[in-house]
Amino acid sequence: MQPNDNIQIDRKSFEPAYMQLVNILRRQIAAGIYRSGSQLPPESELIDHFGVSSMTVRRAINLLIDQGVVTTIQGKGTFVKPMEMRSFSFQLSNLTNLFSDKDRNSIKILDAKMSTADEMIASKLSINPGERTLYIKRLIYHDKEPIMLHIANLVYRPYRRIVESEMEVSSLHGLFTGTDKTEFKKGEFAIEAYVIKDEEAKLLMVPDSSPAFKLVHTFYDFEDHAVSWGTFLCRGDKLCFTSKVGIWD
Repeated sequence: MQPNDNIQIDRKSFEPAYMQLVNILRRQIAAGIYRSGSQLPPESELIDHFGVSSMTVRRAINLLIDQGVVTTIQGKGTFVKPMEMRSFSFQLSNLTNLFSDKDRNSIKILDAKMSTADEMIASKLSINPGERTLYIKRLIYHDKEPIMLHIANLVYRPYRRIVESEMEVSSLHGLFTGTDKTEFKKGEFAIEAYVIKDEEAKLLMVPDSSPAFKLVHTFYDFEDHAVSWGTFLCRGDKLCFTSKVGIWD
C-alpha cells in the first residue's frame, strides 16, 4: 500500500465496507497518491490490508469503473484513468437555481394555436408534412422578470396530457430541476450562441443585440416518439454553464 496505510475499514459504520473502500481509494486518487495512469494495489493486497473479502474488493473496483475513475487491463491490473476533456458535460446551474422555487416563476402565453407541420418541423417530429401540430410561444418569468422565451411545436394528440402539461410552469420546473414528474421520457439539446434583436429584445426586456443562448430541444414520450421540438431563448445574463472534470474528493 501507499501512504495513509493507517486508514482502515470502520467495522462499526453503517456504510457498507465496499463503499468505504471506494471512498478511501477516491480520496487517495484525489490526493495524488495514485495519479493518472498509475496502478492501484492488486486485489490480494487490498484484501490483506483492509481485511475484507475478494467480493468486497471486486465490488468496490467495479463501482470505481462505473464512476469512470479507473479502468482494468486484463492480465495487468487496475489503473487510474486520465482526465479526459472530451468526457465532461456542462450543467445549466443558473437555470436550475431559477426554477428551484416554483412560486417565483410564472408563464405568459403569447400565442397558442393549431398549425400544420412544414417539412422542417415534420422531420424534427417524425411526422408527415401537413399533419396537425400545436404551436406555443410563451414567456417565462422569474420574480416577475422575463428570463426566457420558449417556442415549441408539439405533435397534436388531444387525448394526451402532454399538451396540457406543456402549458404549465410545473412542467418546466420538472425539466430543469428533475424534481417533478414530467410527461417526457428523454430529451436532446443543442446549444447555440444567439443575438437578441427586435421583438425578442422587447419581450425579454434587454437592449437590442444583447447576447443570448438558444437551446434547441427535442422531447420524447415514453414510447420514444418525438412529441415536442422548439427552442428556449435564454438571456445571456441569466445562463451559466458549469462542469467539473477529474477526480473530486
